[in-house]
Amino acid sequence: MKAIAYQQTLPIDHADALQDITLPDPVATGRDLLVEIKAISVNPVDTKIRQNVAPEAGQWKVLGWDAAGVVRAVGPEVTHFKVGDRVWYAGDLTRAGTNAELHLVDERIVGRMPDSLDFAQAAALPLTAITAWEMLFDRLQLVPGKQAAPTQLLIIGAAGGVGSIMTQLARQLTDVTVIGTASRPETQDWVRELGAHHVIDHRQPLAEEVARLGLGPISHVVSLNQTEQHFAQIAELIAPQGRFGLIDDPLDLDIKLLKRKSVSLHWEFMYTRSMFQTADMIAQHRLLSEMASLVDSGRLRSTVGEHFGTINAANLKRAHALLETNTARGKIILEGF
Repeated sequence: MKAIAYQQTLPIDHADALQDITLPDPVATGRDLLVEIKAISVNPVDTKIRQNVAPEAGQWKVLGWDAAGVVRAVGPEVTHFKVGDRVWYAGDLTRAGTNAELHLVDERIVGRMPDSLDFAQAAALPLTAITAWEMLFDRLQLVPGKQAAPTQLLIIGAAGGVGSIMTQLARQLTDVTVIGTASRPETQDWVRELGAHHVIDHRQPLAEEVARLGLGPISHVVSLNQTEQHFAQIAELIAPQGRFGLIDDPLDLDIKLLKRKSVSLHWEFMYTRSMFQTADMIAQHRLLSEMASLVDSGRLRSTVGEHFGTINAANLKRAHALLETNTARGKIILEGF
C-alpha cells in the first residue's frame, strides 16, 4: 500500500521530513477494522510528533489521526461494523496513522459517517469533535440544555480546528454565552458564522477585551493554543470558582495564579481512552454516532478550511507548514491517493 512516513525528526522544509513510500498491506485481527482511507485531515498533533518522536532505526513512522473511509475487512471479534460501511474516526496515537491507503483501527473508537457529508467533509471532524465534546461536557461539566446558572464560555483560539467545532457544540447544545477569540478579520467572521455571541482579539489583553463586553467575570475558559502567553490574563478574567481547560502543551504554567479564585484546571487529551484501553473506550464510538446525527440534522457543519489535494508527501508538507504558523482556519483536509 502507499503511505507517507518519515525515519528522522526533521524540519518540515527538509526533503526527507515526509516521504512517499510503500508498505505491506495490514491484516485485521481481534476488534480491528481494516479501512480503505478516502480522506484525512491534518492536526497539530501530527506536527508535534513529527518534530519530537523518531521511529526505531530503519523503521518508518506513519502519521495521521483523522480519517474517513470504507471498511474493507473486519477482525473476528468485531460486532459494530461490516465490510462496506462508511466510517470516520480519529485513531490511536500508539498505532500507525492514517496517512496510508489502508489502516487498522479498533472498532470502539470508530463511528459511522454522517450520510450528508462526503469523505473530505467528514475527515475534518472526528479528532476535533471528540476533543471539543469531552472538554465541554466531561471536563468542564457543562450540560446539554439549560445550565443551572447564567454561564459564559470563553474559547481562546476559536477559529482553529477544535475551536470551530467547540463553538458550534456550545451554541447548538447549551444556553451558554459563547465568546470566541480570533485575530484577523477573516477568522473573526468565521467564528461569528459558527455561532459565537461575541468575538474578541486575542492579540490584545484578554481581560480588557472581555471587560468591554460587560458580561462580568467568565465562568468557563478554554485555551486551545499559546496558553503560556494568555495564562496571566486568563487568571485575571476568570470568575471565582470558575473552570479552566486547555489542550496544548505549555512549557511553563504557574498554576498558583488560579489558587486565590479556587479555579479548577482540566486538561483534555482525546487519546487517553485508546492509549490506556480504558473501560469506557466505547464512549468515543457512541460520541461519533451522536455527532453524525447532529450533522445529518443540520445542527452542526463540517469545519473544512483548506483542501490541499491528494494524499502525498508534498501536500502533507504544505499542511504541516501551515499548521506550524498557528494561522490555519478550520481544518486542512486531503483526499485520495
